[in-house]
Amino acid sequence: MREFLLANGPVLAGSLAAMELIFGVILLAMFGRKKKPILLYMALVSLALCYDAAVLALGAFLPEGILRPLSQLRFVFHGLFIPLLFPICAEALRWPPKAKTVVWIVTAVLMAGGLVSGILARLEPSSVAGITRFLSGEGTPALAERFTRILSYGTVIPLIIVGVIVWIKRKNPTLFLSGFLMFAFSALGPATGNFDLIFLIGMFGEVFMVLFFLIFGRSDT
Repeated sequence: MREFLLANGPVLAGSLAAMELIFGVILLAMFGRKKKPILLYMALVSLALCYDAAVLALGAFLPEGILRPLSQLRFVFHGLFIPLLFPICAEALRWPPKAKTVVWIVTAVLMAGGLVSGILARLEPSSVAGITRFLSGEGTPALAERFTRILSYGTVIPLIIVGVIVWIKRKNPTLFLSGFLMFAFSALGPATGNFDLIFLIGMFGEVFMVLFFLIFGRSDT
C-alpha cells in the first residue's frame, strides 16, 4: 500500500478533490431545496477540503512561487471552515436557538483564531509521493501551531460523540461513521509508521467524512 501511495500521490489527491467538489455541490443543491443550515455548513466544509486536496494535487506541477500563496490559503480555509463542525453538531442534535447561539459564539472565536493562525503560519516546502506541499515551519508562532492542531483533531471528537447520540436516538449511524472514519484514517498513518504519508492517508478520511455528511443530509433532513 505504501508503494501505491508513493507512486500515485498526485492522481489520488486530484481524484479525492474531485469527489469532495461533487459532494460539496450536491450538498449546496440540497440546501437550496431544503433550506436546512446543516447542509450549508457541510457543503462549506466539503468545498474547503476540496481546495486543500486540489492544491496538494497541483503540488506535482506548479512552481513553488505559485504554490506558496495557494498553500497559505489552505491554512486560512482550514482555520475558517473546520470549526463549522461544531454548528453541524448543534444542528444534528436539534438544539434550541439559544443553545445554537452559544455554539456559534464559540465557533466564531475558533474561526477568528483559525484565520489568524493561518495567516501567521510560516511555510516551508516538503516533497513526498510526487507532491510538493508547504508545511508550517520554524517561523510559525507556537500558539498558532498548537491552535491548528487543536482544530485538526479536537473538532472530530465532538462529531463522533454527537454521532453516537444521533445513532441511539434516531437509529441513524451516518454521522457517527462520518466522524469515526475521519478519525480512523487520521490515526492510520501514525499507526502504520507512515508518518510522511499522514496527509495523504488522512485525505481518504476527509472524503469519507463528507460522503457520510451527504448520506446524513439525505436521510435525516
